[in-house]
Amino acid sequence: MFKDQLILLLESQGEDVLHLMMQANSLRQTDEITYSKNVFLPLTNICRNECGYCTFRRNPEDDDATLVMPPPEVMATIHQADEYGCREALFTFGEQADVTPEVEHALKKLGYSGMLEYLYDLCERTLNETNLLPHSNPGILEKDELKMLREVNASMGLMLETTSKRLMDTPAHEKSPGKDPQLRIKTIENAGKLKIPFTTGLLIGIGETVEERVESLLEIRRIQDKYGHIQEIIIQNFRTKPGIKMEDHSEPSLLEMIRMVATTKILFPDCSVQVPPNLNQDSAQIFLMAGADDWGGISPLTRDYVNPEAPWPELDELNKLTRQLGFYLKERLPVYPPYLTKEFLSNRIQEKLI
Repeated sequence: MFKDQLILLLESQGEDVLHLMMQANSLRQTDEITYSKNVFLPLTNICRNECGYCTFRRNPEDDDATLVMPPPEVMATIHQADEYGCREALFTFGEQADVTPEVEHALKKLGYSGMLEYLYDLCERTLNETNLLPHSNPGILEKDELKMLREVNASMGLMLETTSKRLMDTPAHEKSPGKDPQLRIKTIENAGKLKIPFTTGLLIGIGETVEERVESLLEIRRIQDKYGHIQEIIIQNFRTKPGIKMEDHSEPSLLEMIRMVATTKILFPDCSVQVPPNLNQDSAQIFLMAGADDWGGISPLTRDYVNPEAPWPELDELNKLTRQLGFYLKERLPVYPPYLTKEFLSNRIQEKLI
């Protein structure tokens, strides 16, 4: 689709919004709505970025800073998740946290030269000791770093958030060098070159225009057309929170989000579309009606450390919300079925799945 057509979709009004939702729903391949039963593992909350909407990041001197989550704690949590029947170990941490001397020192005390070496070891132990499959979100990476982590990850992810360079001069990203769109695009493209099943997405309502939303969607479409590795697109709405720099910034309206979700599904019939249910407790069903087909990761054990104020819905509640619309809830792995191939999975991950 052309840019002008997409802008018209994102500016739909009245009955046109209903037609947009119907068009998105007509692209469904199945009545199944998927989710991943996971465990959330925040290895550190130190981060080189200071995004205007983030409550996750801490400074090393903060009382609640986690320089490095110790290996016994990580593995005990993963083993507990294994007992709960979880299949995804979601590893995340602040971007390039090990450039901070305190984090670097903590890692060296544990015997690691950096966060990626530590992450690799934890992913490998997860594969060796449990039934869980690692999915890592380590921020922007070089191609050789992605290649290394591919060996022990079933899938990986990085939110593009936006292609707008303009937002680098706004409260959203002015102190966040890692949010430079070109750096994030390069990481997503390199993941494509390496055939890594990948999750990306956009953050809606951080100051971007409708035109910039379209440009962001078209950039993901360009990458997907070239490499075909994007299995899932998250459309996440900005939520205001006490204490963040953007506390007084307005949130995107429900209508904006409906338009965005439906337009994404129309542009990406080959990808799953997810809207985080814990950020949209009262409107989650509406997004299913707008073309969303995945609830994302739901943990019976750990909270969403990036959005701690928003608890995960219980699986029974999620099943109820899904069935009320005539859909069926189905658990999935962190890697989607079309990517369960030798082309997209390392030998180590293939052995685990067999």
